[in-house]
Amino acid sequence: MDYKEIKKLMDDMGNSKLEELEIEFPDGVKISMKKSEKREVIVEPHVIEASAPISVPAVKPQEEKGMVAVEEKKEENYKVIKSPMVGTFYASSSPDKDPYVKVGDKISKGQVVCIVEAMKLMNEIESEFDGEVAEICVKNEDVVEYGTPLFKIK
Repeated sequence: MDYKEIKKLMDDMGNSKLEELEIEFPDGVKISMKKSEKREVIVEPHVIEASAPISVPAVKPQEEKGMVAVEEKKEENYKVIKSPMVGTFYASSSPDKDPYVKVGDKISKGQVVCIVEAMKLMNEIESEFDGEVAEICVKNEDVVEYGTPLFKIK
């Protein structure tokens, strides 16, 4: 890999929403990049004068907290298979083949569940868990980032 290719990777990383990137090439070259940009936001108070009274609806914080807690508990019941790299998600090995897994399928640890294409390499993604596919979080041919949830497993 030459300087121009590395510089292009750095520029692409700087212009993306990615925070961290690790790539290992078949020839043994490893590249690791991480953003550590800290931003400070300063908010200045502004006074608004109104000629008539303004009514603001009351919000009950306890009800909101209760609703959030219920949603979080539902999420906790699932194990999540996340993308180990940036690339394109493929549900099957080719367009004319059936997907590796569908919602409701029983899967076992080590079973191939999808492919993530990165830099023209097809990487088979294996399940880290035994269980049942509860949700497929991305669509076929979606671009995924490192850590993007791919599947939720019961």
